[in-house]
Amino acid sequence: MKRFLPIVLVVLILSGAGYFLLKDDNKKDKNIFKESFSFGEFNKRKSCSRLPMFLYKAGIKRPMIDLSQNKYKGIAFYFGQNFSNVLHKKEWEKYDYMGTYSIDNMGNIYLAPNPFISIKATTFNLQKAIYKMDSQNGNLQRWLVIDEIAPNQNNPYGIISLVYDCDDNTLWASAIDKSNYKGSRGRIYHINPKTKKILQKVEGFDALTLAIIHTNKHKLLLAGNARDNSLYAFVFKNSKISNGAKKVLTLPNPNLHIRKVKVIGKNSLKIEAIKFNYSLVAETTKKVRFVYIATYNPSTNSWSIIEK
Repeated sequence: MKRFLPIVLVVLILSGAGYFLLKDDNKKDKNIFKESFSFGEFNKRKSCSRLPMFLYKAGIKRPMIDLSQNKYKGIAFYFGQNFSNVLHKKEWEKYDYMGTYSIDNMGNIYLAPNPFISIKATTFNLQKAIYKMDSQNGNLQRWLVIDEIAPNQNNPYGIISLVYDCDDNTLWASAIDKSNYKGSRGRIYHINPKTKKILQKVEGFDALTLAIIHTNKHKLLLAGNARDNSLYAFVFKNSKISNGAKKVLTLPNPNLHIRKVKVIGKNSLKIEAIKFNYSLVAETTKKVRFVYIATYNPSTNSWSIIEK
């Protein structure tokens, strides 16, 4: 089977919008952020993720995954010329809405839930689980329930981000259910997909998104913070991460929070940010996604951040 090609996630929910580059009277560039620790140089790496076998068997080779809930509830796959064809099964709607995904080295798709527009009687229970779409047949199931996750009326979010670690074939997940304006009580979970055992739990950080990056100095778990406008990094050591997060960079707009991070080239990140306040307000705004390009300068150990 051919190596899995990049799949695009269409997101209208939990995404954000824009930024303006400003300079003060002294011409000091405010889009330069110097790091408190040495980040290291990096570049794009090939992913171990593969095309799900049920799509490959159907002749669908370059799909676009749609979790936007704009037309199809749950998940849909667009494919073909100009993505004019769609694969969507009614049974994929049974767990309501999904917010993000990660794909493993066998083509299994792990999905994180997402409350959408309004809260229903089943909303809180749905946020406690990670969902899995089987690579072989496309069956979607409630894969792992974490009972300690407890969303509520004031904060309906539970599990909110996932990333698959190609180095040891494990899964990282974050939950922000117990947090509020006064305190950060989020958790980051390290999970063995074969046994469903939680290998590590880091508490006290509200990770709105997770991403793994390798630099010439570190392996890092990057995390966008649901509480501020900064990107943080947890340093890996022997397949575990440090308890203390190191601040990497800060966006110029204090009202935004980082929802997605992607390496797009040498020492360059694409960052998508949103307005977020632990409610469902973000989904109702007309312009919701803000996109930045952050470029790392190893000689000065600093970042340049510009609007895309």
